[in-house]
Amino acid sequence: METENRDAGEYRIDAVATSFEVVRGVLELGTCGVRELAAHLDIPKSTVHVHLTTLEDLGYVINRQGTYQLSYRFLEIGGQVRHQAEIYQVTRDEIDELARETGHVATAGIEENGYRVMLFRTEPSGSVFNNAPTGEYTRMHWTSVGKALLATRSTEEVTSIVDRRGLPRATKRTITEREKLHEELETIREQGYAIEDEERVLGVKAVAVPIESDDDLPDAAISVAGPKHELDPDRVHEEVLPALRNVANVVELRARHY
Repeated sequence: METENRDAGEYRIDAVATSFEVVRGVLELGTCGVRELAAHLDIPKSTVHVHLTTLEDLGYVINRQGTYQLSYRFLEIGGQVRHQAEIYQVTRDEIDELARETGHVATAGIEENGYRVMLFRTEPSGSVFNNAPTGEYTRMHWTSVGKALLATRSTEEVTSIVDRRGLPRATKRTITEREKLHEELETIREQGYAIEDEERVLGVKAVAVPIESDDDLPDAAISVAGPKHELDPDRVHEEVLPALRNVANVVELRARHY
């Protein structure tokens, strides 16, 4: 049954919220039965079953003899959303070239709702890396792309994001204090690039630079990431940063004339 609750001046349909909670639960479990999902979400089995059945009828959930998983309809939707994004159109070829030039994973990301969204990534043949999927939502302060994007925001905007999303720890090297985050963002503004030094995944280092875009495009940043021992300071400054800055310049130029 649909209900409408007044929340912060806007209407909220509880049934829709529950359906997305069910979708998220299936995603987290991979495959699951009704009982397992109900326990995972702490929702009555009857409620879970109704939402799963509806999602199955709509083609967003696959039911294989009582075991449920998400369908590739979500891939279709995500692919279309990304394809329609102008920033994706002007960065994808350059990110491919960046990966070939550096021999490491290259990514482009944006901020949405206080999270870093991986818009696009290219992993060159033979590279060894953690395979974070395209479209992944990640805490801003965990990644070089996220910090590069935060550094383009005002102190008030950064504070708002931290208030909403917090500063949870991913590794022992993650920044978890507001003062330290603001200090690092000021350093990023001065030097023009951000470093992720095992702050999200131990052993992984990344370097990112922001993309300056017109008001019509969302703020974006691009990065190169790989094993920490392969991205020593000399290589970062002599090879990786020049490559990143060159791509950023090309993308900015293409964005202005897209």
